[in-house]
Amino acid sequence: MSRDPHLPLRRRQLLAALAATGLAPALRAQPAGKPVRIVVPFTPGGSSDILARAIAPRLQQALGVNVIVENRPGAGGSVAGGEVARADADGSTLFMGHLGTLAVNPAIYPRLAYDPLKSFTPVAYVAKVPNILVVPAASPLRTFKEFIDAVRAQPGRFTYSSGGNGSAAHITMELLKLRAKLFLLHIPYRGTAPSINDLIASQVDTTFTGSTVVLPHVRAGRLRALAVGSAQRIAALPEVPTVAESGIAGFEADQWYGLVAPAGTPAAVVSRLNAEVNRALALPDVMEQFAREGAVPVPTTPQAFGELIRREIPRWAEVVKAGNVKPD
Repeated sequence: MSRDPHLPLRRRQLLAALAATGLAPALRAQPAGKPVRIVVPFTPGGSSDILARAIAPRLQQALGVNVIVENRPGAGGSVAGGEVARADADGSTLFMGHLGTLAVNPAIYPRLAYDPLKSFTPVAYVAKVPNILVVPAASPLRTFKEFIDAVRAQPGRFTYSSGGNGSAAHITMELLKLRAKLFLLHIPYRGTAPSINDLIASQVDTTFTGSTVVLPHVRAGRLRALAVGSAQRIAALPEVPTVAESGIAGFEADQWYGLVAPAGTPAAVVSRLNAEVNRALALPDVMEQFAREGAVPVPTTPQAFGELIRREIPRWAEVVKAGNVKPD
C-alpha cells in the first residue's frame, strides 16, 4: 500500500490493518468524507436512542467521518424505516432497528413502508435489553404476585403506558396479558420518555419496558421493579425475580436492537461496519456503559442478526393477533 503523507497517522495505520485483514475494499467503498447517519425511529431518551448514542462516537473515530444520530419518530418507527429503506445503499445511512420496527410492525401495519427482510441488509446486532416490569414508587404493589393478584381482582382498573402502539413495551405487556390472563388498559404515548414521566407521577399504574430506560429511575427510588422479562435475573438487579420464576413458566421477552442498512449495500461496507460495531461493543467503557443500563452487548455476524429477525417475525405476529394490536 502506498503511503499518503496527507493522511493522519492513525488513518494510515487503520488502512494498513484493513489491508492485512482484507477489509480495505470496505473502506474504499465508504463514501469519502460523507457523514454517516444513524436514524433512530423514536424520540430521544428511549433505549434505541441511548444505544445509538453510545456507539456513534466510536464509529466516528473508527471511520474518520462524522456519525450523526437522527431521531425520526412516527408510526411506531415506520416513518424512519421507510426513509432508510429509500436511502442510498452506500453505508452512509443506518437504521437502529429493534424488536418493534423489524419484527412486530409487519403484523400491525398493512401498508408498511418497508419489508424488514427485503428492504434492509443486516449490519450488526448491537444489544439485548431485558424488559423490567415497574410501578411507581408510591404504588402499594411491592411484588409480582401482588401485581398479578390486584390486576386479576380488578380487571380493567389498572393502566399501563408504552412509547406507542406496537412499541416494544406495548407488545411485551400484551404477551404478559396473554400468558397470565390479565386485563389492563393500554395508554400509548408518543415516545418512551413521556410514558415513563407519567408513570413516575402515578398517572398510569405500570409499564413493562427496557432496562436502559427504567434502571436509572429504579436506582433513584422513583420506580419499583417487580420482575424482569429475561430468562435469567439480570446483574443490575440481582434481587428482582424473573417473570418465569414468579409463576409464568417459560415466559421470556427481551428487547433487541441492531443496525441495518438499505438493501443492496455492498458486502464490503457491511463487513467493515459490522467489524467496527463489534470492536466498539468490546471496548471497556462501552461495556461498562451498557452494564449500567442493563443492556447486554451481542457482537455477532450480519447473517446471525438477520436470522434473529427472521425468527422473531412469526413469533410476535401471534401476540399482535391475540392482543388485537392496531396502529396509532
